[in-house]
Amino acid sequence: MAKGGAAMKGDGSVHGGQLPDHLREGLNILFIGFNPSLTSAETGHHYANRNNRFWTILHRAGLTPVKLTAQEDASLLDYGYGLTNIVSRPTKSARDLFPEEYREGAAVLREKLARFRPKVACYVGKGVYQALTKKKDVPWGKQKDSVVPGVIDFVAPSSSGLVRMPLEDIVSIYRRLNDWPRWWNEMPTDR
Repeated sequence: MAKGGAAMKGDGSVHGGQLPDHLREGLNILFIGFNPSLTSAETGHHYANRNNRFWTILHRAGLTPVKLTAQEDASLLDYGYGLTNIVSRPTKSARDLFPEEYREGAAVLREKLARFRPKVACYVGKGVYQALTKKKDVPWGKQKDSVVPGVIDFVAPSSSGLVRMPLEDIVSIYRRLNDWPRWWNEMPTDR
């Protein structure tokens, strides 16, 4: 990790000019979004759009003891959590991304998962997981199979304010992440 907890790229170098990942080896949960919003790119912080409910969801789900702000995104590392995206290019909407960006991003994401080995990879949006796995029918929650062996895959709704699912339903799905220690202990020991 870089000095002072600086965010790292998947290759371990410090980011320059793009929204930084917040990664380190052995995280409990790595939250994986589609791509940065324009607001996040401008501020240099994840989930910075005022309509994004990520920080509220984490707190209400019991994953953080206080409601953090986007400006405190690097402090997620203190809780054993990290942040990255499948595509690094900021856009107004994930609909503005191109298929080749997802293909390239999927390869980079697989490398990050293999290198940093989080216990749980939480895909913040079903479309993120679908872009990575090419699976069409994906349930919410813990998945049967893993993209990277030894990493538990968990699919959660997007935290975007554009998502029509009631907030409490979204929170209840994220709340299941509190069971990660049990899932981890139930995994084969050769992980």
